Amino acid sequence: MTRTAVVHDYKHPQPGATSTLTLDERVSQEIIKNGIKRPKGYTVSYHANPEVEKMHFGPKHPMKPWRLTLTNKIVLAYGMHEAMDVYIPRAATFQEMTEYHKDDYIQFLSWVTPKIKLDPEASNIFPYNMGDDCPVFDGLYEYCSLYSGASLDAARKLTNNQSDIAINWSGGLHHAKKAEASGFCYINDIVLAILQLLLYHPRVLYIDLDVHHGDGVEQAFWSTDRVMTLSLHKYDKANFFPGTGGSDDTGPKNSANPGAHHSLNVPLQDGIDDESYVQLFKDVVSPCIGTYQPTAIVIQCGGDSLGGDRLGCFNINIRAHGACVEFTKKLCLPLLVLGGGGYTPRNVARLWAHETSVCLGTDLHASLPAHTPFIEHFAPDKSLYPELSQTGRYDNKNTGKYLREIVTSIREQLRYVQGSPSVQLQHVPPDLGAVRDEVEREIQEEREAKDFGRRRKERGAGIRGDNDATPTEKAEGPEVAK
Repeated sequence: MTRTAVVHDYKHPQPGATSTLTLDERVSQEIIKNGIKRPKGYTVSYHANPEVEKMHFGPKHPMKPWRLTLTNKIVLAYGMHEAMDVYIPRAATFQEMTEYHKDDYIQFLSWVTPKIKLDPEASNIFPYNMGDDCPVFDGLYEYCSLYSGASLDAARKLTNNQSDIAINWSGGLHHAKKAEASGFCYINDIVLAILQLLLYHPRVLYIDLDVHHGDGVEQAFWSTDRVMTLSLHKYDKANFFPGTGGSDDTGPKNSANPGAHHSLNVPLQDGIDDESYVQLFKDVVSPCIGTYQPTAIVIQCGGDSLGGDRLGCFNINIRAHGACVEFTKKLCLPLLVLGGGGYTPRNVARLWAHETSVCLGTDLHASLPAHTPFIEHFAPDKSLYPELSQTGRYDNKNTGKYLREIVTSIREQLRYVQGSPSVQLQHVPPDLGAVRDEVEREIQEEREAKDFGRRRKERGAGIRGDNDATPTEKAEGPEVAK
């Protein structure tokens, strides 16, 4: 049969463009080159909803959800997705978010839009702390429900034994309070995730690596001994947000309160370097593990503690930050890994891609794959591990003596922790899984109702009338007619 002219003259619509097959081949080469494979003995899950990446706080706001796009592109370019269970989680429901937050606050987030002029004098708006740091933007409620849903999904994978390490880089928004936004954070997904873990785990250790104090999480679990919070951060009560987290902030002052001595803080000065930071991390985490004996760990990996961050003041490089995640991983406890701060997007993406590889137990080559989308944003070196400690370097004001005093203070506080607490006679929060099942049933019912309505319209239009129905469909009615 003679080939037609159309087929004979066909050319690729984009001459010289990389085909999907070629891209797959390049990713496969990276997988082999970097030795990427599924970990033996444990499972890593990756929770990412691409809709979060589209959100925009405003042109001058330092929070850029687009950093998640860069992160995911690097992860995909190296082929790390092949070694993980990758999930696109659903959004959290109103009921799930009100497991911690107040109903009226979540209702406010659900209806407020940029077109509504916020009046600082209005009592129903001002208490929610909306403003320059926490602006109202298009899609705000969707944004909150998406990143919170991803953290909940990750926590459930841990409690269901479907995963041993669960990652959600869109989460980790640790400043949000019960009834107000704070520090670029609206919903405290960390608290929601920990509540989920507490359904199955008697004790959870929360570790915060953000340059800012994890005040929202600390406040949420202030009066319980079932969660121990440990935050390493820059501390300057008068000049650095949020101005909390001093070494003497250890929980309720009344020793009879179960939460007393369960809020531990590591207040740091400007300029801490790699060696000091990693050693300090090990020196404070190890006694916490030995004394508290947690059964699960949540670690917030805020990237603003890196050197050269737009809002940071440390001299830490990517590998040093990742070494803290590596140390935590080696404790072999169920681990929830979350994002957080970080306001130089290219460096945050590098960090979180590296820490994804840490979770997988893989050493990545420093040069970013040539096929990485948006690779021009990582110029001029196009490296995964640029030297950040020299970028806008701060003098290290953390002396050896000062750091030793911090370690001594932490150990002293742990002396008051009377062993690992039991969960007997403790209130256990309701299972959010029941809410999830109910939502999924509602979604299924809506789909079935739409299908039934469509079939009725088709019959009315003569596409398939009653006379065309099969005997079985006539006998059993429209509910079984497909």
